[in-house]
Amino acid sequence: MTPDAIDQFFARLAATTPEPRSELDYVNPYTLLVAVVLSAQATDIGVNRATRALFAQVDTPDKMLALGEARLRDEIKTIGLFNTKARNVIKLSEILVRDHGGVVPRQRELLEALPGVGRKTANVVLNVAFGEPTIAVDTHIFRVGNRTGMAPGRTPDAVERGLLAVVPERWRRHAHHWLILHGRYVCKARRPDCGRCPVADLCDFPDKDTGPVAALS
Repeated sequence: MTPDAIDQFFARLAATTPEPRSELDYVNPYTLLVAVVLSAQATDIGVNRATRALFAQVDTPDKMLALGEARLRDEIKTIGLFNTKARNVIKLSEILVRDHGGVVPRQRELLEALPGVGRKTANVVLNVAFGEPTIAVDTHIFRVGNRTGMAPGRTPDAVERGLLAVVPERWRRHAHHWLILHGRYVCKARRPDCGRCPVADLCDFPDKDTGPVAALS
């Protein structure tokens, strides 16, 4: 994709969703961090279902430690890998209380030092909680980056580097969400819905079946 095409790509997505937000439910940076840790290999819908009651009573690391690992496991048992995730949430809560005054750090290296937190999770927290222009490459962004030709790469890190190099600065704050939503609901894995895609004419995907391109609302 050319620089002009990429700029127009995000302009159109911004026109459809001016203020995109995470589809994970959270009440503060700590509950966001926990929700993202729980979301690994799970759907946002499934995580939200499990955390609705949890976050109503637990919204700080201290409260999570008071709840305890056994009760946390019971709260999130509908989520895949819940045993490991419960252990990580308790451990990261201990570290936050011990080393950070119970506050989620804004520094990437401190976030990535927490149990269960990798680069993608840190990028989500930095972007959603703190407004940093990071791009967390999940399966949807990886697919869109490659399929559109915007940022082809063999690994999530390669796609992230590619996106950071080509996404215009004015779109970078929300690029993460626009790409996720586009990949989740339009540029789907098995069958992209090119016929209602507002950016189909900008995309380098060779097998488009567009029909009439959907008008922007």
